[in-house]
Amino acid sequence: MALVEWNDSYLVNIKNIDNQHKQLFDLLNQLHDSMMMGQGQEGMGIVLNSLVSYTASHFSEEERLFKLYDYPDYERHVKEHEEFVQQVLDFQNKFTSGNAPMTIKILSFLRDWIQNHINGNDKKYSGYLNAKGVN
Repeated sequence: MALVEWNDSYLVNIKNIDNQHKQLFDLLNQLHDSMMMGQGQEGMGIVLNSLVSYTASHFSEEERLFKLYDYPDYERHVKEHEEFVQQVLDFQNKFTSGNAPMTIKILSFLRDWIQNHINGNDKKYSGYLNAKGVN
């Protein structure tokens, strides 16, 4: 059972970014499924590592577009990315050191952040970038 379902309400109308967002949803659901199936730390660790790597790659792509098209809210958006990455790295470090099991609380944080970020801040840049011809 998926923790979160992708639907068109998350579209930012930039094909590459929308595809990346779908993949982030998939990774979050894989992490959830691993936890719910009681897979060992190794299985969950692999998915968590993938989520960390993919999130960094995705944020880099968004930030590249912001710079290229001189997005006026660049600094605030990047700060939000940095805070998220730091939080996820903290989760990852605690998980890999055995100090914190993967819990619903962590999954809920990830789900809520991804959903709210896409429907909030990402929707703000989509109109700006679409007007610049990015789609």
